[in-house]
Amino acid sequence: MRSTIYTYTTPKEHIYTASEKHISQEVGIGGDCVEHQTIYGKTKITILQGDITKLKVDAIVNAASERLRGGGGVDGAIHRAGGLQILEECKKYAGCPTGEARLTSAGNMPSKYVIHTVGPIYRGGQNKEAYLLESAYKSSLKMAAENNVRTIAFPFISAGVYGYPKEEASGIAVETVKIFIERHPDVFDEVIFCCFSESDSLLFADKVKIIFE
Repeated sequence: MRSTIYTYTTPKEHIYTASEKHISQEVGIGGDCVEHQTIYGKTKITILQGDITKLKVDAIVNAASERLRGGGGVDGAIHRAGGLQILEECKKYAGCPTGEARLTSAGNMPSKYVIHTVGPIYRGGQNKEAYLLESAYKSSLKMAAENNVRTIAFPFISAGVYGYPKEEASGIAVETVKIFIERHPDVFDEVIFCCFSESDSLLFADKVKIIFE
C-alpha cells in the first residue's frame, strides 16, 4: 500500500526525528521547508529541505572526498558538526575509492553513524559517472543494512561542486533506493533525501512521484 502527503511548513527550529507512525510533521532548520513523503511497502521515503547534521536518524550519509578528510559543502558541515572524533575515525581508513562507502560514528551529531561515500566528479557522462553514482548510493545502503541501520538520510551526492546534472543525479538516487528496497523490503523503516535548497527538494519530490508511485 502506498500513500502520499505533501506539507509546506513555516520556519521553525526543530530537530527531525524519524517517526514510525506519523507521516507529516514540521521539519527543517531555519528557512521554509518542503516535505514529501511516500510509503512504499514497509519503508517511508521522505524528501525534506533542511540541515542533515540535525537529523536524529540511525545514519546520515556524507558526500565525502576520496581522502576522507573533510572539505566543503555537506562534507565540511558534517565534520564541523560532528567534531574531531569523525576525522580521527576517518584516518583509520586508507581513504575511500569513488563509489564505495566507509562507516564512522556521528560524533556530536544526534545521529548514530555517518556513512561516508564518494560520488563521481562529472566529466561529460562518458566516464562511468552513472555507474559510480549508483554504486555510491548502493554501497551506502549496503553498509547501513550490515550495521542494522533502520533510518538513513542522504544528501544530494555529486550534484554540488562535482557538477553532476541534477535531473539525472536525482533520478539515479531515487531509482537505486527503490531497487534496494524491493530486494530488501524489511531492512529500512525510512529513507530520507535531505536537500539544501527548496528547488532540490522539489526535484526529488517529482522523481519520487514518477519512480515510486
